Amino acid sequence: MLVMIVKMSIVTGLNVVLTCLLWRLLKDKKLNMGMRISLGIFYGFCAIISTHYGVDYQHMMLNVRDLSPLAAGLFFDPVSGIIAGLIGGIERYIAGTYFGVASYTTIACSVSTCLSGIFAALMHCYIFKGKKPSLTYSYFLGSTMEVFHMYVVFATHRGDMDMAFYVVNICAGPMIMFTGIGLALISVIIKLLSGEKIRSIRKMAPEEVEVSQEFQFWLFLVTAIIMVFNLLFGYVLQTQTSVQNSKETLVSSLDIISKNYDSLADSGVDYSGLTFYIGENGGFEVYDSSGMVLNGNHSGETLSQRIISKVTSVGEYESFTSELFDTKSLCVSKHLSDDNTLLVWLPTEEVYKDRNQKMYENIMADILLFTVIYILISMLVQSIVVGNLHLVNESLNRITEGNLDEEVSVYSSSEFASLSDDINHTVTALKRYIEMAEHRIEQELEYARSIQESALPHTFKFPRDDFEIYATMDPAKEVGGDFYDFFFIDTDKICLVIADVSGKGIPAALFMMRSKTALRSFAEQGMRPGEIFTKANETLCEGNDTDMFVTVWMGILDLCSGHMICANAGHEYPALMRNGGEYELYKQKHSVALGAMEGAPFKEYELDLNPGDSLFVYTDGIPEAINEESVQYGTDRLLKLMNANKDSSEEELLKFVRQDVWTFSGTADQFDDVTMLGFKYIGKN
Repeated sequence: MLVMIVKMSIVTGLNVVLTCLLWRLLKDKKLNMGMRISLGIFYGFCAIISTHYGVDYQHMMLNVRDLSPLAAGLFFDPVSGIIAGLIGGIERYIAGTYFGVASYTTIACSVSTCLSGIFAALMHCYIFKGKKPSLTYSYFLGSTMEVFHMYVVFATHRGDMDMAFYVVNICAGPMIMFTGIGLALISVIIKLLSGEKIRSIRKMAPEEVEVSQEFQFWLFLVTAIIMVFNLLFGYVLQTQTSVQNSKETLVSSLDIISKNYDSLADSGVDYSGLTFYIGENGGFEVYDSSGMVLNGNHSGETLSQRIISKVTSVGEYESFTSELFDTKSLCVSKHLSDDNTLLVWLPTEEVYKDRNQKMYENIMADILLFTVIYILISMLVQSIVVGNLHLVNESLNRITEGNLDEEVSVYSSSEFASLSDDINHTVTALKRYIEMAEHRIEQELEYARSIQESALPHTFKFPRDDFEIYATMDPAKEVGGDFYDFFFIDTDKICLVIADVSGKGIPAALFMMRSKTALRSFAEQGMRPGEIFTKANETLCEGNDTDMFVTVWMGILDLCSGHMICANAGHEYPALMRNGGEYELYKQKHSVALGAMEGAPFKEYELDLNPGDSLFVYTDGIPEAINEESVQYGTDRLLKLMNANKDSSEEELLKFVRQDVWTFSGTADQFDDVTMLGFKYIGKN
């Protein structure tokens, strides 16, 4: 047996290695029809080799021929599996019919090999749907195909069950085991080569288990338990039947032999020549009180005292099992008229022969029936339940991703129809609630926008003619973080402010209001810009858990002298145009943004404006505006546009800038607030 196991392991290993090498060679290639046919021919040739170079074991030829079409169909392509099965099966029929190669099992082997390819193709298409089978499935499929092979041996030899049982008894175990192991090894190695994880043996959490897996597990368990109980019940029944039939045979033989014996004894004829056959290997013994066999299969030998005691204790016509001349046998005895004893017996191997044959056949039939039921129910569950659940989940995924126009339309049963309708009704209600919420939020944001706009100065005309001013603010969202401000500190001093808060939306708007209030409050106390920034920074750093900050440019201008004291906390450089000149960036060193760092120092710089000079300050929403090609607007384009319209009023100039930014951006989204302030110093007449 050890030699057989080694040889079968080598043959199976060669099939595994060839399949894995082929898979690695072809895994990244799309199989065309020519490649599929070539693979089928290759595996058909492998099946032929298995036929002619099997493993000789107890006068039987063992092989793993069915492994080739199974591997071709499961791991490559259905067409390849069918072709391999047909080539291997047809060649096996020719070899057995016309050349006498294992002719006894020609039909069974041919049918099994042909159907192996077809079976693998069907599993590939309808169960695994192109995916590779797992280790468990692979072993189960390989073993089941060989069980079918053995069952066909029984089915095609109903008139010679003894020989069929002999063949199956020797071939079934090795061929079933090695075909299953071969497919399982191919599955594991291919999964490892493709980088797939082998499912661990650990118990998975309930949320990790698929419905189909849970159902298949319980289906397998329940069906297996039923099958085992059925086989056990059949085994017990067949055992009782075999014993009862054998006992009746022995009793009948006992009466016939005793009658013949008594007749010969009464007529004075020597009964030493009395012969009688019971079954195939049974017999009788006539022995005296000492245990000496006077006539029968073991004439001249002596029965053991244990047998004699057993006969005495059991009584006439009662059966018992015991070792009789080194053979375990079922025995029945009777006392003869001359005080001798007649013992008839039948080897237990023969007693249970019919039972063993029927149990072998029943086991294989049950396994095949179980496989068919398991596959059909799994397909039905996959089609009716799991497939529809996947359709529902796909629609739910699209809904959760934001597509509320998606409708679930799975109406294959009343349950799924109800589920689909419930989901659709829920989504419809959700859309209605979202619309109501959006409308409410839009109203609230519109109120916030109005409040924010009302906080900004909108009066640009003053009862004096020594300056001209205009400003705009266009938030990227309903409310923004940019702001501008201008206000008089005293009769002849005006403070100009423009700022940009980090972030967008409601948080930025709230921080903007806080920043604007702080700057204006400290400015109205008569502080210089550097002092104002220092105080405002302390205020904004306090309780700033969100780490927000604001960039600010501030200038305090003496309208009588044109002298301006400025400070820049991380903001864009202002653009300055001298009377008769052009707009240019006026660059001075920045300080850090307000709210970014406690205790930060802030520098000031001074600027003298002459009558006719203009100042333009803005936020980064202008130079960083992008178009559809993600190109930024930039300060060069801004300066070029302003210089082209430098003779315009401040209001007109700002409107030109705004329109040019919108035109440049096109359909691109506005990601930042756009705020600007224009100031022209005219001076005292």
